Amino acid sequence: MGLKLKNVLPMFVFLLLASTAKAQSAALDVTSAKYGGKPDSDITQALEKAWTDACASTAPSKIVVPKGTFKFVGTTFKGPCKAAIEFQLQGTLQAPADGSQLPKDDTWIGFDHVDGLTLSGGGTFDGQGALSWKNNDCNKNRQCKSKHINLRFHFLTNSKILDVTSKDSKNFHVNLQKCEKVEINGFTISAPKESMNTDGIHIGRSTGIDIIDTTIGTGDDCISIGDGTKDLTVTNVTCGPGHGIAIGSLGRYPEEEPVSGINIKKCTLTNTTNGVRIKTWPASPKDGTASDIHFEDITMVNVGNPILIDQEYCPWNECKKGVPSKVKISNVSFKNIKGTCTDPVAVKLACAPGLPCENVELSDIDLKYIGDKGPITSVCSNVKPTINRVAQPLACATGTAAT
Repeated sequence: MGLKLKNVLPMFVFLLLASTAKAQSAALDVTSAKYGGKPDSDITQALEKAWTDACASTAPSKIVVPKGTFKFVGTTFKGPCKAAIEFQLQGTLQAPADGSQLPKDDTWIGFDHVDGLTLSGGGTFDGQGALSWKNNDCNKNRQCKSKHINLRFHFLTNSKILDVTSKDSKNFHVNLQKCEKVEINGFTISAPKESMNTDGIHIGRSTGIDIIDTTIGTGDDCISIGDGTKDLTVTNVTCGPGHGIAIGSLGRYPEEEPVSGINIKKCTLTNTTNGVRIKTWPASPKDGTASDIHFEDITMVNVGNPILIDQEYCPWNECKKGVPSKVKISNVSFKNIKGTCTDPVAVKLACAPGLPCENVELSDIDLKYIGDKGPITSVCSNVKPTINRVAQPLACATGTAAT
């Protein structure tokens, strides 16, 4: 009996390994004879065919775009799929520079209702947005046509975005809506500071998002956190140029959902117009909340408005400034924030009259003003923050010192 088992076991192991290898589908290379993609040509159809095959596979699949530059008109890759998919971009995908042929909606590349996606490969999504930035008048024209977002993730779950680059998007670089358990790691976002409305990563109505070891330089918020965002962690992000890291804007629309559980830590902001901020609109159409928001171990290098709560956020005068915001802000901390600023008002906590911010903490704040417009100071209203180890000019005249 022992001899028979000795002979059978190697065969069993061989069959098990063969079965496992078979369960892993071969890489779907868009330049293979099956798909026919070629460098410097449009591979939209090739990628769509590869996605259809991968999505139908009952075994995990890998789509490969090899090194080289490829034209891509754009599409939304839709699920649900039967197994996990790795989309490995090694080369560069380029959008039409003039916006022609792009999808009718505002998405260049989308992933919709996909579970277990890995987007990887070290490649670049190049939105070629320079012409669009010049023609963008959305800051003064409400009827303007929205430009295309480089990457939109809608109902993405249990997924990873690793070591790829979004370059020169015509609009937001990344928009995550209604996503859950997504890790963004080693991601790079690149656009000049003159690129209008090019938020780096915008998150809304999503839960369990982690952004780690990411570099963002763009013309708007590096990270913007919209309504309905819960349990977000941002760690080791480098931001600049850009408008900083922002919660909001909130309180503009009637159906907004609460924001809670936001942790921003170990980040560096360089030459940004703002640092870390929470912004809400006056005259909110409905009550809202933003709570359990924490900024910790943040380095500022030549940053305007390093620490900011602005409940009178009203760009382009599109609101009723005399009517207070209805977004209640509570349980917020700014800890160990150090560096240099280009505005003498280094700390500004402008909370809503009649709806003061509650449980706000300032601890270990050490900022130096490098300009010539007067001494460094703080301006605070409708808030009584707890103060720990903060020099008097930054400690808010309305603050209550902690003992």
